[in-house]
Amino acid sequence: MTVEQLASGIQQGSRRCLSKGITLVESSRKEDQEKVNGLISLLPQKKDTLRVGISGVPGVGKSTFIERLGNYLIEEGHRVAVLAIDPSSPTSGGSILGDKTRMETLSAKEEAFIRPSPTSGTLGGVAKRTRETIRLCEAANYDIILIETVGVGQSEYEVASMVDCFLVMMLPGGGDSLQGIKRGILEITDILVINKADGDQKKLAEIAKSEYGHAFHMLASKYKGIKTSILSISALEDLGVIEVWNSIKRFRDVLVNQHLFELNRNKQEIQWFKRLVEEEVLQTIWSDKDKKIKVHDIHEKILNGAITPYEAALRLLSSMKLK
Repeated sequence: MTVEQLASGIQQGSRRCLSKGITLVESSRKEDQEKVNGLISLLPQKKDTLRVGISGVPGVGKSTFIERLGNYLIEEGHRVAVLAIDPSSPTSGGSILGDKTRMETLSAKEEAFIRPSPTSGTLGGVAKRTRETIRLCEAANYDIILIETVGVGQSEYEVASMVDCFLVMMLPGGGDSLQGIKRGILEITDILVINKADGDQKKLAEIAKSEYGHAFHMLASKYKGIKTSILSISALEDLGVIEVWNSIKRFRDVLVNQHLFELNRNKQEIQWFKRLVEEEVLQTIWSDKDKKIKVHDIHEKILNGAITPYEAALRLLSSMKLK
């Protein structure tokens, strides 16, 4: 299948072509990456979509929440793509990729597309080509893109740079919850959702909601005049999920009205460009035979104490005319 045929199939909504396109995007082969460049250039850039990042600690119920939300969105006439990022082993490279099996009802819907992807050693808890995958899903006429990422940490900062709304899920626990989340993550959170607010934990969820409310009052707002929404829900019992979606819509509308939505999308394009340049530079350094020899020599000098790692880095970059 040619790149032109693949691009045409994706725009016609072919799930097979979309899957093949994402597989091509995720390939590390140089010839495949050259095809990716051609593929992306043939696809339209859509601005009437909504990208939502969803993160939280393991066990918080992200998959259950996404399935409930995805089913509701489809009932409302939307087409939903879920990009579920699973951490891969740094030694074997393997990944469980179990999110699709945890979203059985959603994955059975024709209007839904679920793509589990491994991080493949990429820092930030996102797949290496998540940005490209988003573009492909949007070209295939999926208007809501949900990006589920792993853990609470560096992943949040990377995901927040590629979505329109960043949602963090937390477990009930009152004041103790605040100790498990960094101040920096609160500062980039657009919507905070306390899940599993049911049974004995319902009261704890309300306490946590109050605690987080006080915490946000002490922080500078991510956007001037836009407060972070805090909601308590039970995805398992399907309580509060619609309210979360309504909160996401209100947040998007405020961004649009303040001309921040398009500004953020433009920033995402520049961030994408920077990431691609960084990857290409690293690929050039570590794959070129002559540079490998030079790097090996530098390794020896560092180990022998003849040069500091900082000085070694400057010399290498200078030799490549990058410094």
